[in-house]
Amino acid sequence: MDRILIIGSSAAGKSSLAIKLGEILGKKVHHLDAYYWQPNWRPLEKEKFREVNHRLVQDSEWIIDGFYGSTFDIRLKEADTVILLDYSRYLCMYRAIKRRIQYNGTIRPDMGSGCKEKIDLEFLKYIWDFPKNKMSEINQSLAESELQRVIRLESPKETEQFIRNVKEKMSQETG
Repeated sequence: MDRILIIGSSAAGKSSLAIKLGEILGKKVHHLDAYYWQPNWRPLEKEKFREVNHRLVQDSEWIIDGFYGSTFDIRLKEADTVILLDYSRYLCMYRAIKRRIQYNGTIRPDMGSGCKEKIDLEFLKYIWDFPKNKMSEINQSLAESELQRVIRLESPKETEQFIRNVKEKMSQETG
């Protein structure tokens, strides 16, 4: 696992997983939200965001978290591992609301500067509709890719077990 792409719904825990894996594997982590969202929640221009994605995947090792369908092809083509957090919409909605409360008036560590945590109905609707609107696109892209390693995690419990397995494997390799 040298080039890891972590995808899933907003508030599934992609950034948290990326940070944990980055620490365990010693790989640089890139949070796409931090590149895409400019101060005051202004999106980066589409072409500039594509350029950013092309630049990020040039490194030989990386962990990138974020779906962003308009640039998914760039990252998928270069990834050797995709981890899909396929969590329930109820869990993601709960986590989005919890995150809003936790970071009230502040900027999350995985977010672009000048983007204080917020929540609105449009964002909640995106999370709620993610399984219906995005999962078929994701599944089709993964099926058409030449990836040998797609890891689908369907609960936080499965994710924690996956992290424990990675830690165990790393300690066996180094010890």
